Amino acid sequence: MFGLKDLISLIISAFIILPVVIFMRELGYLLVSWLFGVKKPRITIGSGPRVFKYGMLDVRRYYHLYSWYSYDELEHKNKWIYIAIYSGPILINAVTGLTINAMLANGLLEEFKTFWNRFIFYQFYYVLFDIVPMKTVNGMPNNGMLIYEMLRYGKRTDYNDEPFIPSTSEVEEEYKEQMEEIEEKKEEIRDVGEEDKKREREKEREDEDGKQLGDHREEDDPERPENPSPDDRDPEEGREDEKDRQNRKTGSMED
Repeated sequence: MFGLKDLISLIISAFIILPVVIFMRELGYLLVSWLFGVKKPRITIGSGPRVFKYGMLDVRRYYHLYSWYSYDELEHKNKWIYIAIYSGPILINAVTGLTINAMLANGLLEEFKTFWNRFIFYQFYYVLFDIVPMKTVNGMPNNGMLIYEMLRYGKRTDYNDEPFIPSTSEVEEEYKEQMEEIEEKKEEIRDVGEEDKKREREKEREDEDGKQLGDHREEDDPERPENPSPDDRDPEEGREDEKDRQNRKTGSMED
């Protein structure tokens, strides 16, 4: 049965282990490309507005599970260099996973054995999906497929035109465009809100003015009926009432 301990393990896996494993995966690209004179390398963690950027580390506001590596150019280029770069994520997770597993097998790290077992599990999870050649979203090849294509054809042969590792300069330009769009949308939302408030205030003012105008009309209407005073009553009406009383009196006497 799924209990509290399982829930805690799930939270640790989602918010600690997975982000660290993914960061290590992107670090594999960086370490290998560094050996071949990479220019403008960057590891971006998360998405959305930027929290801070320090050196080659770019941290965004939204979910940290989404991370990627980018660079502008390599000083040295050939198919073996690209194969080494695409192998970087596989090697870093495989080597650290095997090392931690060997330490556990020799009785080390026993105090947090469950944590490290789960850490190794996710490391080899990414190793598996990186090393087995396959195509992903929109026909984008994974690392294993790129390594296979480089070994067999000496180049990338899939039909997807998007770069497997994006350019840092292009990523920065896209980020600026996205932030401008977000600011424009925020400005539109603020303008709509201000217009709604303005209309509400105008409506309230119109209702209040209409109410005050109605009160003035009732006060100033000369034709408004009032309770007449005894002096203002119609004299004919008085005579008719007197005549009715006399008739009733005479009739009662006759009877």
